[in-house]
Amino acid sequence: MARRNNLAGKPISSMQNQFTVHFWGVRGSIASPGAETVRYGGNTPCIEMRVGESRLIFDGGTGLRVLGQTLLSQMPVEAHMFFTHSHWDHIQGFPFFVPAFIKGNCFHIYGAVAPSPNNATIQQRLHDQMLHPNFPVPLQIMGADLKFNDIEVGQPLEIGDIKVETALLNHPGEAVGYRVNWRGYSAAYVTDTEHLPDRLDENVVYLARDAEVLIYDATYTDEEYYSEKSSKVGWGHSTWQEAVKVAKAANVKKLVIFHHDPLHNDEFLDRVGEQVAQRFPNSLMAREGLSLQLLPPDRDLSEESVQAPKVPV
Repeated sequence: MARRNNLAGKPISSMQNQFTVHFWGVRGSIASPGAETVRYGGNTPCIEMRVGESRLIFDGGTGLRVLGQTLLSQMPVEAHMFFTHSHWDHIQGFPFFVPAFIKGNCFHIYGAVAPSPNNATIQQRLHDQMLHPNFPVPLQIMGADLKFNDIEVGQPLEIGDIKVETALLNHPGEAVGYRVNWRGYSAAYVTDTEHLPDRLDENVVYLARDAEVLIYDATYTDEEYYSEKSSKVGWGHSTWQEAVKVAKAANVKKLVIFHHDPLHNDEFLDRVGEQVAQRFPNSLMAREGLSLQLLPPDRDLSEESVQAPKVPV
C-alpha cells in the first residue's frame, strides 16, 4: 500500500472534523456556457473534497479555473489532485489553474499509467497539452511545487488518516474511479464509465459500497443511450437509470447525477432530476456551487438550502 504524508494546506481548526464535497464543474465532454445552462453550470469536471485538514481535488476540467480563483485568498495552498483520465474535458482547466503558477503553493498530482493507451504518465500528459502549438507557455513555467505520483489502480493510497481506493472504469482509453474513506465516512467519484450490458460493473459497485455519497456519470437517458437513430453505446458513458441500479445495489445513502451532457439544458435536467427522485428519493442533480457535508452515520439524511447550498448527507 502506498503511503503519503498528510499535507493539508493552511490548517483551519473548524475544518478538522468536516468532510465536505464541493462541485466546481459538473458538465461532461465540452464546456457549455450560455443562457440555458445557468442553473446547473457549463464547466467541465472538477470536484473538491475537504477532508479534515486535507484538500483533495478530483479532475481538472474548466471548473478547476474557478476553484483556482477562490484559492488565491487562501494561499499558500497545498492540495492533492487526482485525475480520472486525460480526455480534454478533464484536463483543460489545468493550464488556467492560477495557484499552480505561484511559488509557495504545493500540489501532489496523481494519475494512473496503466489505463493510458500509450503508457504516458500524468506528468507527460499534462505537459503535452501545454506544448506549442496548443498553449503559449510550457508546464515548466508553473512556479508552484508540483509533485507527480504514478498510481497503481487497485492499490489504496493513504494521506494521513485518509484512505483513497481506486478501480478501473469502462471508458474508451480507460479511466479510474475513486473512493475516499475517512473516519467511517466515504464518498465515491465514479465518472466516465459505461455500464455493462448484462450486469452491474463489479468495480463500480465496489467503489460505491455503502457510501454516504456516490457521484456517478449519468450523461444520457436510457432513451438516448439505446436510440436506434443515434445510439450512444460504446461512447463511454452511462445513464441515470443505471445510476439508480448501482445506488440501490451498493446501498448508497445519497446519489448525485453528474457529467451532464452539453446538450441537456436546465429544463431537461430538471425533468431528469424529478425522474431520478421518483426511483431513488435521496438523490441530487450535480450543479456548480453545490456543497455536500457528510454527517455521522447515525444522523438522518436531510437537505439545507443556503446561499452556497450545503446539503448534509
